[in-house]
Amino acid sequence: MPTKCRLLVKNASQVVVICNNGEKYLTKNAMQNLCVVENGSVVIGCDGVIKAVGPADAIQAQYSEDLFEKVIDATGMCVIPGLVDAHTHPVWAGDRVHEFAMKLAGATYMDVHRAGGGIHFTVERTRAAAASDLLASLTAKLGRMLRTGTTLVECKSGYGLELDTEVRMLEVIEAARYSLPINISSTYCGAHAVPRGKTVAEATQDILQVQLPALRRRMSSGELRVDNIDVFCERGVFDLDATRAILQAGKDMGLQINFHGDELHPMNSAQLGAELGALAISHLEEVTAEGIAAMATAKTAAVLLPTTAYILRLPQPRARDMLEAGVIVALGSDFNPNAYCCSMPLVMHLACVNMRLSMPEALAAATINAAYALGRSHTHGSLEVGKHGDLVLLNCRRWEHLIYQLGGHQELIRCVAIKGNVVLDSDKTLDF
Repeated sequence: MPTKCRLLVKNASQVVVICNNGEKYLTKNAMQNLCVVENGSVVIGCDGVIKAVGPADAIQAQYSEDLFEKVIDATGMCVIPGLVDAHTHPVWAGDRVHEFAMKLAGATYMDVHRAGGGIHFTVERTRAAAASDLLASLTAKLGRMLRTGTTLVECKSGYGLELDTEVRMLEVIEAARYSLPINISSTYCGAHAVPRGKTVAEATQDILQVQLPALRRRMSSGELRVDNIDVFCERGVFDLDATRAILQAGKDMGLQINFHGDELHPMNSAQLGAELGALAISHLEEVTAEGIAAMATAKTAAVLLPTTAYILRLPQPRARDMLEAGVIVALGSDFNPNAYCCSMPLVMHLACVNMRLSMPEALAAATINAAYALGRSHTHGSLEVGKHGDLVLLNCRRWEHLIYQLGGHQELIRCVAIKGNVVLDSDKTLDF
């Protein structure tokens, strides 16, 4: 009896599987030697899960009698896994385009912050915004990400800094999770900044005694699903003691630790994260050698954010040192009003040029390792049997063109599928 399947992508010049032995992540030389099937095909079942990947001839012979809802002839094209963006702040109102001019004139991130700009500027506008407006804005932003090949994205709260707005942001993320095809990992980031008029100690107590207990109740009742907890551990924001207390409380609630660390000053955040069993730490522009060693031992992923270092003219993270030490290196766009970039292909390009990653390392960092940083590498990040059928079809014969062609991804991305459903077809996006 013929079996019915959802999608067959056949005859691709290359199918970039990434890894094919159930690896949760890749490090060192494994990031340089990605699994690529030449002249390959992919089969995705009606359940949205990958059923087969391999040489086109073998797939044709195995599935010659099967029925497919959709068949794509990928002759002359490449297939890669859906890209994973491991760090974004996409729920906010207003914009900060005026601050870009300040930075170009020499103002530092903290200069802008102290002048009343930065996070606090966005907090005021987000607090005043209706949930419907925030959802409409988030939907548009996630649509832009999807059009650049992102199929799994981490989305943070953090522009409320008090219970009601933080919950509203998380509810908006939850609504997007159920109404849009893109996969979402939700992060509570109530400790994104110290609210005006409060001390660090007061802000920490509000999070521990008010926000997290309320969040726990909503999670227990099924109103919200939250995956991660984040803190901006930085001089003048949340210090190590406050960060430890908040992250531990979140971990005790079942949240994965995935936080900002060692961005503007060496805070020993990496060592703290390793000690707490953090799944991932982002930024790390100022990480120490001791921090790198601690992360490598603890298998804590380093989520590097090339756009932030570029826009703020910060020292580049020590990516090569991390790779050589065996750290799990991942990538994120850091999409937010300060670093307005939706494109993981551009992020990979910057990682290669400014952080000296190779193209295979960058792709591994934006797929399997970024999925690991979100606790999703068992379902996402590679084109392996049993994983979600999330893929990107590239209109080129070698996958490296996606990174090589700076800003050329709009023309290269032929289609995007999530769970085998084609959600982007050329320049025409299917309605959400």
